[in-house]
Amino acid sequence: MTIALPMLLERTEALPGGSEKLQSTDVHGELVDGFDRHIEDLRISITDRCNFRCTYCMPEEGLQWLKSDIVLTFPEIVRLARIGVDLGIREIRLTGGEPTLRPGLPSLIRELSRIPALESLSLTTNGFLLRRLAGDLAEAGLTRINVSLDTLQHDKFHQITRRPFLDQVLAGLEELERHPTIRPIKVNAVAMRDFTEEDVVAFARLARRKPYVIRFIEFMPLDADGNWERERVLSGREIKAIIERDFMPLVPVPGQNPSSTSRLYRFPDGIGEIGFINPVSEPFCATCNRIRLTADGQIRTCLFSIEEHDLRRPMRAGATDQELADIFLRAVAHKEKKHRINEGEQFQRASRSMSQIGG
Repeated sequence: MTIALPMLLERTEALPGGSEKLQSTDVHGELVDGFDRHIEDLRISITDRCNFRCTYCMPEEGLQWLKSDIVLTFPEIVRLARIGVDLGIREIRLTGGEPTLRPGLPSLIRELSRIPALESLSLTTNGFLLRRLAGDLAEAGLTRINVSLDTLQHDKFHQITRRPFLDQVLAGLEELERHPTIRPIKVNAVAMRDFTEEDVVAFARLARRKPYVIRFIEFMPLDADGNWERERVLSGREIKAIIERDFMPLVPVPGQNPSSTSRLYRFPDGIGEIGFINPVSEPFCATCNRIRLTADGQIRTCLFSIEEHDLRRPMRAGATDQELADIFLRAVAHKEKKHRINEGEQFQRASRSMSQIGG
């Protein structure tokens, strides 16, 4: 069976050379929003393109890709990342679309890893290309990784992703285990009622014997087709009950960061961990410390934002680092208090689908 993959970005992107740490920018300000939340986590989408077509993320066909000339270049991404770190960002996660489709990804990671004061550099991927790329990503300085994997059954994997690539993803996870500088290895499964239940114990068994953090993420209304229904949400509480009923008890992981999106557990005799991310049933907006930068250079202060703050046009028009920093600061000052998923008519869908926002 031949699968046509989307055309990759073919632009050759020059990045600063040398092995020295990048110099910090001379900008002033602190990323604190109107609810006294300190913003320390920046998710940067580097492409809107993907080689999967997950049903909860994007339509099978007909999605309009961003034109290559409005997608941020690697030097632009590095510049904005440096400004963000000088304003208080401590963790950067590269997302997509599928970020491993972007040629030269290890070069970008290498440059980002040289930014002073950056404490964590991670990647979210569907895992399809990891068997080939894991070594290069580790050598470049990647420290953490999230692999999206919603089922361990071949037929259901094909159903949800519209691609027959489960074996490639599992091989990519195996390859990651050979590179201990990339830890933890997180496996993210979107939890959907009448789909996920029969996979729960299989994932628990995997976490018990592998050094993975298996995290169940409640299904959110970010699908491109707009078909999300509250009744399709399988809550983390329900999944935890299935594991403890049908497999074995879970033990809370001590010392968890209160701003973390997940609540982590481990098995009394296991290697890995189980996590639950419950944005629908147990919203964690009060401790949210995240903002996002889309592939076309827009700041989004919430997954469900209906407004964006443009950095690309001012940057390409010659804005100084301080002027770009001021855009960051103004955007964060207006960060939403909460997402309102559970508030009926007050909830407004995000202005883009998940694949266009960045995971």
